Amino acid sequence: MPTTDPAPAAHALADVTASDSSLRRFLHGLPGVDAVGLEARAASLGTRSIKTTAKAYALDLAISMVDLTTLEGADTPGKVRALGAKAVHPDPTDRTAPTTAAVCVYPDMAAVAKEAVAGSGVKVASVATAFPAGRAALEVKLADVREAVAAGADEIDMVIDRGAFLAGRYLKVYDEIVAVKESCGAHARLKVIFETGELATYDNIRRASWLGMLAGADFIKTSTGKVAVNATPANTLLMLQAVRDFRAQTGVQVGVKPAGSIRTSKDAIKFLVLVNETAGPDWLDNHWFRFGASSLLNDLLMQRQKLATGRYSGPDYVTVD
Repeated sequence: MPTTDPAPAAHALADVTASDSSLRRFLHGLPGVDAVGLEARAASLGTRSIKTTAKAYALDLAISMVDLTTLEGADTPGKVRALGAKAVHPDPTDRTAPTTAAVCVYPDMAAVAKEAVAGSGVKVASVATAFPAGRAALEVKLADVREAVAAGADEIDMVIDRGAFLAGRYLKVYDEIVAVKESCGAHARLKVIFETGELATYDNIRRASWLGMLAGADFIKTSTGKVAVNATPANTLLMLQAVRDFRAQTGVQVGVKPAGSIRTSKDAIKFLVLVNETAGPDWLDNHWFRFGASSLLNDLLMQRQKLATGRYSGPDYVTVD
């Protein structure tokens, strides 16, 4: 069985993070990414057809994997409570619809979200570490994390210092992730956001994936949703390959969260095919795979209702978040 205990990774790769030079040597020693092959593989998997029974299962699975998200400056307690209610009962007319995995909010809204989903099993995720840019002193970032955890956050979505990473200061990025992981305490899981649209190359995405996992990430996440290029089939495929290979080498299983630009049921199902065909069925569970989304849930609900009734409902069937 896979484990989330970091000890096997620490034992197997202890020398890798011993110094900046050893970490750089390891990350730059990873196999180069064949961009053409990667994109062709992602496109090929995206053409797989899904039959009706499998589609019904996939829609419910995708709903259960959604981190229902609001990350706007205009967020209010009322909006967060409404989002929490939707996470608990995505379709008020059909109580067989699964709950979403989590609601994702800013730290100052974590307590409101926690109250809204109390007793439901829906997790509260909070972005932190000066999201989305990550341009702050380490102590400010850690205070951000501690505030969210104290307010009841079950999960922390942190952003890496992309400037440090792109400058080759890998040990600085590693040390920050380790410090954030420690600030999460014993119960909050850590998702590490790379902002893949700013990393420029697939090789950098592979390096960031391994760096995050070495530092103790429970999830690796593509993006903040705040830049032009967010989750794509190709960058998610690459990260799925990384978590698969990391588990094979260390015995530690790490989750993956694509975020941003996934808006339709068709998109979500393509990503589920990527998961199954790349990492394997062990990742087809919301403990190991999530969608960072706001509008995706509505389309999943409408497609689910179409399968059940044979017709599409009008636009008023779902709420506008």
